Amino acid sequence: MTVTQQPATPATEPAGSGATRLVDRVFKMRELAILVVFLVMIAITQAGNSHFLSVQGVKDLLLNATILVLVATGQALVVISRNVDLSVGSTLGISAFAAGNWLQGGGNPVLAVLLAVALGIGCGLLNGALVSLGQVPALVVTLGTLYVIRGVDSIWVGSRQITAADLPGGFGDFGDGGFGPVPYLALIALAVVVCAAYGMRHFAGGRELYALGSNPEAARLAGIQVRRRILLAYTVCGALAGLAGALYLARFGNVDSGTGNGYELTVVSAVVVGGVAFTGGAGSVYGAALGALLLTSINSVLPALGVSSVWVLAVNGVLLVLAIAVDRVVALRLAAALKKRNARHG
Repeated sequence: MTVTQQPATPATEPAGSGATRLVDRVFKMRELAILVVFLVMIAITQAGNSHFLSVQGVKDLLLNATILVLVATGQALVVISRNVDLSVGSTLGISAFAAGNWLQGGGNPVLAVLLAVALGIGCGLLNGALVSLGQVPALVVTLGTLYVIRGVDSIWVGSRQITAADLPGGFGDFGDGGFGPVPYLALIALAVVVCAAYGMRHFAGGRELYALGSNPEAARLAGIQVRRRILLAYTVCGALAGLAGALYLARFGNVDSGTGNGYELTVVSAVVVGGVAFTGGAGSVYGAALGALLLTSINSVLPALGVSSVWVLAVNGVLLVLAIAVDRVVALRLAAALKKRNARHG
């Protein structure tokens, strides 16, 4: 008996995967737009001030962005999971002083950096445990730990101040050194961003943060370990804030009880301007890094054009409001597009 073999029908693409690609395309366009704005801003500044893109000018531009890029990368992971960490500035400050205090006593520079990272991890674990296990809103928890960590830092530091003269010469040289216009600290920040982006895209833990941020209840029903993922995001965020503290010490050489004050608002602004949706589930660490680069560049661009630095905060505020407005418009348009797509797929 002859069996007639039916031709294989091509498998139809699941609606979910198409929707995911649509969201990815939209936010990649957001990141491209930020990059274009940055390049145009730099080009206009160079046209108005021919010395702006000198070797030292480029080096300063990258050095100024390094610390914020690191902290914004960690913050992006937390925001993508539909949470926030307002204690990153305090974590940076206490980590920077811990590293400086160790070096002041004759400690090894590598161990000083590891100490700062370990302290950051401890702060991140505290935040993550309170948010994930205690089921306390992230805004409330991290606002509380902001003041707790800052208070501990103030008591520990007191009126003391660590200056560049108290640090090993090689540590300060590393903070200011590099390959031509590219500083070592910028290369470290770039490596961190690339590794974080790779992990978010290719590892289950990273992809699950997006799922958690998009719909926490659906993620829980799908078997995602929500508490563990939130704890992971906060731990990485704390570790990067600790690393940023050590690099801050290497970059500036000056640390006191006020180090990192108000930094959390700048970090959140960089993340939102960089296209990471504050409602979670969308954006990338590349966008957050670009947002940080854009905001820190404004501090250099305005003085180079002869504009008073008092306008920096105003410009940052305008960018933040525009980013939130764009997020809202994009969210509404995506919701309409996904509704139509789902209707076509039954």
